[in-house]
Amino acid sequence: MKIEIIPLVISLVPAMLITMLAIYFFKLHTTNEEKRRRYLLHKENQKQSLPLKLQAYERLVLFLERIYPGKLLTRMTPNGNDKKDYESLLIQTIEQEFEHNLTQQIYISDECWNTIKASKNATITLIRKVTLQKEVDTADKMREVILTELIEKGAPSDAALAFIKEEISDVF
Repeated sequence: MKIEIIPLVISLVPAMLITMLAIYFFKLHTTNEEKRRRYLLHKENQKQSLPLKLQAYERLVLFLERIYPGKLLTRMTPNGNDKKDYESLLIQTIEQEFEHNLTQQIYISDECWNTIKASKNATITLIRKVTLQKEVDTADKMREVILTELIEKGAPSDAALAFIKEEISDVF
């Protein structure tokens, strides 16, 4: 009986090796297929999401251009001479522009969105600081001081525009 078991075991060893090898290659094949399917799905999603991302960047660049103090002051002329009314008008316009573009944040990085928010807040702060200056007593004087500061220090939206351009260059 011992003699019959040894040939049986000897004949089973190659069969088990072949079975284990077949299982290994089958698992390797299924893993590669899964990776290939994921890659194709990812590639298809990128085809669909890239235009949306680019459109979001375009809209946010437009937002930054619209709140650029020089352009904002040109577009929004004061209704009267009261600097507080003009300040409210400018800030309200910036906030409306921002609210109009809130949904774009889902297509861009958090860092980019935070940079855009910081730019918006810095622009509002610039307007408020100028309004608080004692020598600024009219809306026209306010415009003049804001434009002077813009020339001397640059616009808050410049940094955000540079950040967007850098982030878009990383996409391509």
